[in-house]
Amino acid sequence: VSGSGVPQLVQPMIWDYAADLDVESKVHLIEKYRRCGFSKVWFASAFKGATGVNQSLTLIGHHLKNHLQWLKVASNSPADVLEGIALTGWQRYDHFSVLCELLPVAIPSLAVCLQALQNGGYSEKIKENVEKLLGMSNLEMETFMR
Repeated sequence: VSGSGVPQLVQPMIWDYAADLDVESKVHLIEKYRRCGFSKVWFASAFKGATGVNQSLTLIGHHLKNHLQWLKVASNSPADVLEGIALTGWQRYDHFSVLCELLPVAIPSLAVCLQALQNGGYSEKIKENVEKLLGMSNLEMETFMR
């Protein structure tokens, strides 16, 4: 691949929305890309829309766990390999499906995930900051927001 010139033209994006994504396999995948000549990779996570075709509310805890796993992948990879992370928010699973969670109900999830990435983890203090920022009294992480 490196002889083709492709690694100088593109940067691979590794997609995974699972709350329990396999950190070790992602680190190995990054190593394979490096051996093929790719110096940078992107990660793709999801803050909404990746848990069910007809999901109407966002389960924040699932998406937070996904981002915390991506942080582990980043910390177990060479420091210069990560170009960025795309926080996807899927609107539907395909063009023939109904809409899944709409953006307004997913704003708390987006805020939590962004704060986790910005702070390199998640804590009660970060949760309190997100609640204050959004004007909410209690973010429900493992159940659906009321």
